[in-house]
Parts: sequence; C-alpha cells; structure tokens
Amino acid sequence: MTVKQKKNKDRKVNAYLYLIPCLAVFGVFLFYPFFKTIYLSLYKTNKLGQAKLFVGLDNYISLFTSESFYNSMWVTLVFVVIVVVGSMALGLLGAVLCSKAFPGIRVFSTSYALPMAVASSSGAMIFKIILNPTIGIVNKLLNVSINWVADPKYALVCVAVLTAWLNSGINFLYFSAGLGNIDETIYERASVDGANGVQKFFRLTLPGLSPIMFYTLVVNIIQAFQSFGQVKILTQGGPGESTNLIVYSIYRDAFFNYRFGNAAAQSVVLFLIVMALTLVMFRLEKKGVKY
Repeated sequence: MTVKQKKNKDRKVNAYLYLIPCLAVFGVFLFYPFFKTIYLSLYKTNKLGQAKLFVGLDNYISLFTSESFYNSMWVTLVFVVIVVVGSMALGLLGAVLCSKAFPGIRVFSTSYALPMAVASSSGAMIFKIILNPTIGIVNKLLNVSINWVADPKYALVCVAVLTAWLNSGINFLYFSAGLGNIDETIYERASVDGANGVQKFFRLTLPGLSPIMFYTLVVNIIQAFQSFGQVKILTQGGPGESTNLIVYSIYRDAFFNYRFGNAAAQSVVLFLIVMALTLVMFRLEKKGVKY
C-alpha cells in the first residue's frame, strides 16, 4: 500500500469516526423508539407498556375495523387541509405585504413572524379565553353567544385556525426569504409590457416562489399531522370525537386506556401515511417546481 493510499484510507476512517456521535444520538432518540414502536404494535401490553402477549397483526386489524379510527383519520385529514392552506396563505400574504420598504415595516414584520415564538400551549390558553362564551372577545364582536370549542360544528375549525396562525410565523420568514431572491428586473420588464399587479403575482411571484412553497408545503403537512398541545388544552378530542386527531387518539389509547399496543399500531400507520404523502409530493415536485 502506497503512502497516498494509506492517507486516503485514514481519511475515510476518520470521517466515519466523526459520524459516530451523531449516529449514537440518532440511535438512542430516533431508531430505537421507532423499532420499539413497531415491536409493541405486534403485542398486547400491560399498564406499564411492557409487551406480554404476541398477537401479530391483531392490533392493526382492530384499527381498520374501528369506526373511531376512521373518524380520527377523517378529522385529521380535514384538520391538515385547513391548517396547511391557512398557514401558507397567511405567511404568503404577510411576506408580500412586507416585501416593499415603507415606514414601520419592522413592526409589521415582527408582528407577522411573532407566532413562531409562541408555544402551542400558550396560544391555546389565550385562544380559549378569546373564544370563551361569556367573556370572550369573539362573541362580543360578533354579538353572538356561541360556545365555540364545545360545539361540534365549530370545534375542529377553531383548533385548526389556531394551529394555522401558530405555523404562519415561520412560513412568513420562508416566503420573505424567497421573495428576496426573486430578481426585481423581471417585475420592471413586466411593467414595461403592461402587466398589472395580479398578473405579476401569478405569473412571476408564485413561479419564483415554487421551490420555497414546495418545501413549506412538506413541512407544514408534517407539522399539522403532529399537532397535539392545542387539542389537549382546547377540546381534549371532543366534543364527542369531533377533534379526536390521530395524534391525540394515540395519546388517549396509550395513557388513558393503557392500550399501548393499539397506540403503537396507530403510530406506525401515521408514519406510513406521512411517508407516503412525502414521497408523492417529491414525485410531483419535478412537474410543479421551477428552479
């Protein structure tokens, strides 16, 4: 072995050694829980979550024959659509409004980005006061007496609107960065050709933002599927099961009903759904995203 070959080999070994701490952290906090969840989904467990009786796919069969599970899936789907559309629309609107310099722009930019600094639990507590049927400002402004989070017609929408607002702050920063990378000269040329503001937005701004919009869409979908704190504080899955998102269903089955095997099976199904959606979106990326 020549000296050059030995040096190259040492470099490869050193590179893998530097990866060991990272792989160790991933192994402890990601890979082990993931495979443990799959393992538990094949067992009946005791109240401590210890696997006791191997049941194979019985937990999955129980899920797919349960009306409650299908209700959770439908509720989660509606919730995700409202959250993703709402949060991206709010973030994009704020970014477009702040894309031009004007007096007080920093105040407005800070206001639009503020939701990213608010914890979901804090936001839910504030929202609960705002929607209170007696002292809430929403009822006073609309001159109605609706118990928003206790009415099945409005509860899911209320939780989704709160989540969309919480996610809009980071979307605002993403879109602001994307707008800053669009060449201003294309707008000048479009103005010379007689294009109005609406035409510029749909023909220039949106195509220019397509890479950021794709990334934001993927991130927002994953975040929406993981929403928990606001449901726990505002509705606890109710009234009835109108806000029983699949994440909250997993929590309730595991820590209230002590059916850890069933909860693990739901976790695996949720993982597969999110992974499938992500793969589909990456396939569609080649058709709709312009770099």
